[in-house]
Amino acid sequence: MTETTPAPKAAPRWRRWALEGLIFVVLFAAFQAWQMRNTPRGPAPHFAGQQIDGQPFDLTTWRQQHPGKAQLIYFWADWCGICKTTAGTVTALSEDWPVITVAMQSGPVGKVAQTMRQNDYHWPTLSDPEAAIFRQYGFRGVPAFVIVDPNGNVRTTSFGYTSEIGLRLRLWWASHTNQ
Repeated sequence: MTETTPAPKAAPRWRRWALEGLIFVVLFAAFQAWQMRNTPRGPAPHFAGQQIDGQPFDLTTWRQQHPGKAQLIYFWADWCGICKTTAGTVTALSEDWPVITVAMQSGPVGKVAQTMRQNDYHWPTLSDPEAAIFRQYGFRGVPAFVIVDPNGNVRTTSFGYTSEIGLRLRLWWASHTNQ
């Protein structure tokens, strides 16, 4: 009679899934950090210009008009498919939070205004046809989001799709914590 050794037990399936999930999250976070490596920290880079409705815009003045609240700077482009999916999020946020949007490489003011009318966007917007403001913030793609705390410091930056609840939580957190 020969004795057989039992086959080694495989690790439970949930452990393997958890490990794979953890690897995915770590890789995703590393990729995001690498892509955000050139974005500003500390004071938000200043910019000024004329909004597409003809109103002047100055970041410092705008921030002062919203004391105690975090603000969202949203970079988008009319040719960006993901930007179209985040438009509803930006619209919802603009009802509760200070939001300024920058249409980068989307053409002159008239073309951006036409795009906004066609898509029923009602956000305060600057046209950035040469992407000068966009480059100042160090992004490599759109849509891009910058959350500025009430003190004028960049709290978070991100690009690509993001959820409304994620942005709301980041805005709330930036409004309620001191740096």
